[in-house]
Amino acid sequence: MRKRRHRSAAPRGAVRATVATVAATVLGLTALTACDASGDNSPGPQGSTAAAKPSPKPTPTWDTSPRSVAAVGDSITRGFDACSVLSDCPEVSWATGTDAQVKSLAVRLLGKGRARTHSWNYAQTGARMADLPGQMERAAAVRPELVTVMAGANDACRSTTDAMTSVAGFRADFEEALRQLRGEAPTTQVYVMSVPDLKRLWSAGRGNPLGKQVWKLGICSSMLADPDATDLAATERRDTVQRRVEAYNAVLKDVCAKDKRCRYDDGAVFAYRFGEGELSHWDWFHPSKGGQARLATLAYRGVTAKEPGA
Repeated sequence: MRKRRHRSAAPRGAVRATVATVAATVLGLTALTACDASGDNSPGPQGSTAAAKPSPKPTPTWDTSPRSVAAVGDSITRGFDACSVLSDCPEVSWATGTDAQVKSLAVRLLGKGRARTHSWNYAQTGARMADLPGQMERAAAVRPELVTVMAGANDACRSTTDAMTSVAGFRADFEEALRQLRGEAPTTQVYVMSVPDLKRLWSAGRGNPLGKQVWKLGICSSMLADPDATDLAATERRDTVQRRVEAYNAVLKDVCAKDKRCRYDDGAVFAYRFGEGELSHWDWFHPSKGGQARLATLAYRGVTAKEPGA
């Protein structure tokens, strides 16, 4: 009888080595997969066929076609002295007015019909930056898609240069105004117009006798008092006001830059040289209808630009 041959079994040590090798390989692959899935910055293994997840599209931070507008600020936004002497005329406001000659920002963005129902003017003649938080609170309540800001001229236009709002106070008030808005309307956009060049307005209006008579009533005395005086004291007084306005504009730019939904006009209003035809024929200081129309053009250009300052 033929004896059956038996295969010799593999050595136990070899079996243990094989199992250990397989386990190590599995653990190694698992570790690589786990690192890749957890978002580690290390590159995945060469030749991997797994498709990378697409990055989410960034949310736009500036809408160039908002569908509602609220305005806060001072007499310029109220159309003061644009229609009659020493009175508001909000229908010609650069921000929210409905006058056909002005074509306000609201009309250009929304159309005349919608501008009547979807724009609000909370500006107040004589308002300073300290009044802006209260105005902004009212604006936030209607949840507009855009709020325009034009304030600061009255902080510099005081009875004396010593009475001007401090730069630190101006900053604190503007920051508080933005906090008021963000508390109720976190996604509302803000477009900030720079403070006008008050010294340029003095230079443009000082040649008109009627305007100078109105200035004596107390309009921006820190800049406009004794308009024909050119002595050292008068020059230094006007230069002091001018430097304060420039400091205010620096604050507006800096604070606005810290809010991703805020855009500053990059000094466009301050740089604009208003001519006599763009100044009120009652006080030769506030914008006329023509001046309001020019402000509306500057604002529309800034709001609809794809990039700030474009």
